[in-house]
Amino acid sequence: MVPPELLTPYTVKLAGVTRDLPRVEIAPGVVIAILNILGDMQLTEAVAHALVARLPESAEMLVTAEAKSIPLIYAMSVKSGLPYLVLRKSRKPYMTGAISVEVVSITTGKPQTLWMDGRDIERVQGCKVVFVDDVISTGSTLKGARALIEKAGGEIIASAAIMTEGDNPNWENVIALGNLPLWIVE
Repeated sequence: MVPPELLTPYTVKLAGVTRDLPRVEIAPGVVIAILNILGDMQLTEAVAHALVARLPESAEMLVTAEAKSIPLIYAMSVKSGLPYLVLRKSRKPYMTGAISVEVVSITTGKPQTLWMDGRDIERVQGCKVVFVDDVISTGSTLKGARALIEKAGGEIIASAAIMTEGDNPNWENVIALGNLPLWIVE
């Protein structure tokens, strides 16, 4: 059973904006703080500005996976002038020549497929890409996006997130504004 104090909000300050994040038990004994920027224009604009300032100069395109990070990548695109692409989590009827890879997300806990419309392959070919996400938790979406971008002929040169989650030594390579702890209850 999760102690009540682990279900109280977790406060973060990101790019000068403070938010109380709800903590949720996502699996028995595993509690995370949920960062959801959907509808939060003030936070989205602030973190987009802070992340764009840290992008590599060689970046040519931004890529994300739908859905919660779409407002972030749009704001980063506007601020940086870089084009962006959204990888889809299901194949849409309008997609032609689509390519895909399978990933397992910590949020859903289930395998899901990332899709790129075949018409976007040309846009990615030969591009130096920055993968953008709201939170990088396990790195599985990043790994899937990397495989999909490489399949399309592009190269992920950096990854950026508002926050990383947990104690993964690979997170030192992620452009991030903070880190969220994981709480394990035994």
